Amino acid sequence: MSDTALPGELRSALPGELRIGDVGREVRLAGWVARRRDHGSLIFVDLRDRSGLVQLVFDPRTAPAAHHLAEGLRSEYVIRAGGAVVARDPDTVNPGLPTGEVEVRVAEVELLSSARTPPFEIESGEGHDVDEMLRLKYRYLDIRRPPMLARLELRHRAARAARDFLDAHRFLEIETPMLTRSSPEGARDFLVPSRLQPHSFYALPQSPQMFKQILMVGGVDRYYQLARCFRDEDLRADRQPEHTQIDVEMSFMTAPEIRELLEGLMAAIVEGVGEGPLELPLPTLTYDEAMLRYGSDKPDLRYGLEIVELSHLFRVSEFQVFRAALEGGGVVRAIRAPQGGRLSRAQIDGLTEHAKAHGARGMAYVFVEDGGALRGPIVKFLSEREQHDLVECTGAASGDLIVFAADQAAAAAGVLGALRAALIGLLAPQPSRRWSLLWVIEFPLFEIESESGALTYGHNPFSLPTAETLAYLDAEPLRVRGAQYDLVLNGVELGSGSLRIPDAALQRTILRTLGMSEERIDESFGWFLEALQYGAPPHGGIGLGFDRIVMLLAGESSIRDVIAFPKTASGSDPMTGAPAPVAVRQLQELRVRPT
Repeated sequence: MSDTALPGELRSALPGELRIGDVGREVRLAGWVARRRDHGSLIFVDLRDRSGLVQLVFDPRTAPAAHHLAEGLRSEYVIRAGGAVVARDPDTVNPGLPTGEVEVRVAEVELLSSARTPPFEIESGEGHDVDEMLRLKYRYLDIRRPPMLARLELRHRAARAARDFLDAHRFLEIETPMLTRSSPEGARDFLVPSRLQPHSFYALPQSPQMFKQILMVGGVDRYYQLARCFRDEDLRADRQPEHTQIDVEMSFMTAPEIRELLEGLMAAIVEGVGEGPLELPLPTLTYDEAMLRYGSDKPDLRYGLEIVELSHLFRVSEFQVFRAALEGGGVVRAIRAPQGGRLSRAQIDGLTEHAKAHGARGMAYVFVEDGGALRGPIVKFLSEREQHDLVECTGAASGDLIVFAADQAAAAAGVLGALRAALIGLLAPQPSRRWSLLWVIEFPLFEIESESGALTYGHNPFSLPTAETLAYLDAEPLRVRGAQYDLVLNGVELGSGSLRIPDAALQRTILRTLGMSEERIDESFGWFLEALQYGAPPHGGIGLGFDRIVMLLAGESSIRDVIAFPKTASGSDPMTGAPAPVAVRQLQELRVRPT
């Protein structure tokens, strides 16, 4: 008998857990009708629940009443059945089914609930052949699909592994408020009007950032929670208006010590879902190194295609595009794409448009042929020495493609990073390994907002500047780096963390540098700054995107496929109809005037 069998009046075993060792056992089963097949005298029903499915056999000679009821069973009816587990005949064994060696000869059956005809097949395929809006509208049916159930079970195992690891390392799981104060720290807040305090609003938390720092001030030492976070922002495949993060914070630890502990957490999660082990310690790149070598602050290291610095080759080049970029203080860099020579002209044109979409004026490129000879539109502008040195510096071989960017360093990095991702997609090289986890550290603390041109923060306004760059804070804030660290998996950012600012005066200075007035600082952060004046320990932490972790472990491309009840790209819920208008009376109680 399975250890997970559930004794009770309705069921004494689980359909998917019956095996050859259960032959001769009398069982009570309950679940959904997956399929029904009428073979004349005998009726076969596949009974399904979360554990899997097993074949039921209805024989009119031994159980006429049960057989009669089985004649009316349809897909997704809920039934209870009792009978004996028997071995299948050798020629009817189903080797592709865990329960394929046995079946249940039904003695009695009871219809618990009938069902309308589902709008899509529950048992067919992965479900991606069904329109996603239909799947979301009937999510309770979509969840019955074995692949969707498997993803939810994987999510459960990942959460359990995280909790077990953190508990073993002295972390306390503490809930932080869902109704809090709005603060200018990122995306737009979801606002909740207060009935008891008219014209005042709560905000749903974008993250528990300040609360977890307050817990460190309170001496908790090590905190975590699987926190719900809310952000009113435009959605993508890996974003939702509400999402879950593994939120952790700890005191009296250096950044390398925090990263080492978090590596252990990720190893526990990966092994907890049967995908480990991870190779530790993880590689670490500074932000500047990542941008220089991969053109991205979240590089996928499973592929080569590193950016190569070529500025020294073209200082006196006759190719005006390269020479002008270098004379203007820019760089010339390139990516070698192995076997990129098989790309069509249309694909090359597509790459050129992709480069333009990321700020380039065009895309210079060459193909490498036998003997290191080059072919392409710019070859006539390159000297024999430049062509020879180019092949040598890039390590190019026959059949390769080399694409260039000539611009200011940051712009060239952005263009080549985008081209690298596009080339990986087009050429589909075999990855060197399944999982590529790494740390990217020391991000710019500040950046320039593209629309307004104003100074803004890179990660959040609570990250501690590195000791080496703190002196630039007043005169050259863009040179300041943060004691920050991002965890990246297969080119996807899983989470951002940092050492925090434990000093109220420095925190106030950072907020002032961001252009906030003293009045605004006191209004939005006064309570938090006051807390930092009562003995704040050095502390740091991270928020890991739990949905993204599960998405990658499940091999999916959208977090909607690993969330039980997600929203659409427009933020709506097709199943419940949310968001929806409310009665005028409710608005009046909240002192909110309908438009």
